[in-house]
Amino acid sequence: MRTLLLATTFLLAAAPAMSAPLPTGFLDRVVEVGGARHRYQVYVPAQYDPGVRWPVILFLHGSGERGTNGLLQTEIGLGGAIRRYPELYPALVVFPQAPDGGGWTGLAQEIASAALDRTLEEYNADPARVLLTGMSMGGQGAWYFAYSHPERFSAVAVVCGFVAGRTTFPSFLPPETADPAKELARGIRGLPIRVVHGDADPVVPVGGAREIVAALREAGADPIYIELAGVGHDSWNAAYGTPDLAKWFFALPPRGAPAK
Repeated sequence: MRTLLLATTFLLAAAPAMSAPLPTGFLDRVVEVGGARHRYQVYVPAQYDPGVRWPVILFLHGSGERGTNGLLQTEIGLGGAIRRYPELYPALVVFPQAPDGGGWTGLAQEIASAALDRTLEEYNADPARVLLTGMSMGGQGAWYFAYSHPERFSAVAVVCGFVAGRTTFPSFLPPETADPAKELARGIRGLPIRVVHGDADPVVPVGGAREIVAALREAGADPIYIELAGVGHDSWNAAYGTPDLAKWFFALPPRGAPAK
């Protein structure tokens, strides 16, 4: 009887731990790159089911969210939209943070790639459904990641981004590139692409977005271009806070699958 009682007590004590739900929401994570630890966050939707393959979104923030606290990158853009409208984003979302002083090349690119890799390993994520998106400096980063590794992503969405022409964030294209827009288009023309830009943007002029979209179309791509009338640099509010982008992404076929 004593043995039975002890066994029953053990099972009752172990039951809550065995059935504890997986953590969801914005979760703190750390990845080691170059011998140093770097903080990032992963958003796990409340309805996450490890028995189902989940799409993934890699979000690259703008220059104002650089740092080391692992938090700022979730406050503006996609993170803020998810907090307000979580129903729009039934996906795992990776929020790396670029260090101070640079863009999304070099160490920042390594951090983001490592954070994405860790998420694909840690969760039941679908590597054939990885959306790449970024805003402003992160928009340039999204163009760079897509150009460098188009095979990693199922689609790319760029918000108020740029390729070259800004001295703080030099072009990632080969130095001999005569036409940055055409070279970018040549490298990513096989991807589904969405571009959002405000026509009154005083920080990143809209002309750059128009030039990229024209080059993509000339290269045979079929980008979706949304130009927001009267909107300044904060076009990310409309891009991420309304259903259009999310609906577009979740309606796309997995990478490598024929379009319906």
